[in-house]
Formats: sequence, C-alpha cells, structure tokens
Amino acid sequence: MGTAAVQDPKIPAVAADGSLYPIGKMAAHRQGVLHLAVSIFVTCRGRLLIQRRALSKYHCGGLWANTCCSHPHWRETAADAARRRLAEELGITGVTLTPMGELAYRADVGGGLVEHEHVHLFHGAAPDALTLDPDPEEVSDTRWIGVEELRGELGSDASRFAPWFRIYADRRPDLMG
Repeated sequence: MGTAAVQDPKIPAVAADGSLYPIGKMAAHRQGVLHLAVSIFVTCRGRLLIQRRALSKYHCGGLWANTCCSHPHWRETAADAARRRLAEELGITGVTLTPMGELAYRADVGGGLVEHEHVHLFHGAAPDALTLDPDPEEVSDTRWIGVEELRGELGSDASRFAPWFRIYADRRPDLMG
C-alpha cells in the first residue's frame, strides 16, 4: 500500500439506502459524509482508560477522548478494526472486546472537518496489570479515571474533551466505567 493510501485510507461510507461505499477518510470528514467508526472503552475496577490525542492529529489534537476511536478500513469488520487500532495506538492486545451497540452522531471537530459517524461501540475489561505502549504520533498521554471524577471534569471544563466523547458520556454513561 502506498504512503498516500496509508495517510488517507478508504473507509466505509453509508449511502442513503444503507449500503456501504468506499470514500477517502479526509474526504468523508471534509464533506461531513456519514461513515462507519469504532469506539472502544477499556475499563478496570470501575475506571475508564482515556487518552489524550497527540497534538499532531488532524483534528482534536490535545483533547481527551475514550480509550480508542477510529474507522474500519474498506471491507474490514468493525471488530477487526477495533482490535487493530487498540494495538496500533496503545499497544493493547489480548483484551476481549464485547460489542455494546451502535449510535450515530454528527459533530464539528474544527478546521472545516465534521465527524458524521455510525459508531460500533466496544467494551474491554482490562486486567490489573495491563501494559500500555502508546504510539506518540497518536497519543500524548493516558490515564485511568473514575466515573465521578470524569463527570466532574466534564462539568467543569468539557472543552478539554473531544466532541464525540462528550456525546458518548451523555448518551451512553454505562460505558464510562
């Protein structure tokens, strides 16, 4: 695969009739096209693993988000994409991911980009000794946070969190820890 394909992979977009078609990831975000995504929530003892996106990310750099979120490649299943991205972004392998449903949202993420996603949600229960190996091009920091602490931080300064994470915290509080 060429460098351009890696930087702007084809992801599944959702047509009006519900069928899928390939679109470049950046085109989907520039045009606000509905596309498939995955979001993973890894918890341990009632605490959620969150990540701070690298400052160099193409949108929402420096903001806190759920454990991992991404897009399946064209013809890749959501579950395979979730496992792949957990390993690529955070070095997490061997955690069983349980599907937790789907939701759709649309959010302006700055720079003329829009996330308009049909998201497959996954939960992973981490062992106490989970080893992390974050990719610095993807993740600048990680931390474990309890539900009450997270609610407090969202209430006092929600702008520190990615728009989609704020939506998840509102619509799916069951995933927060």
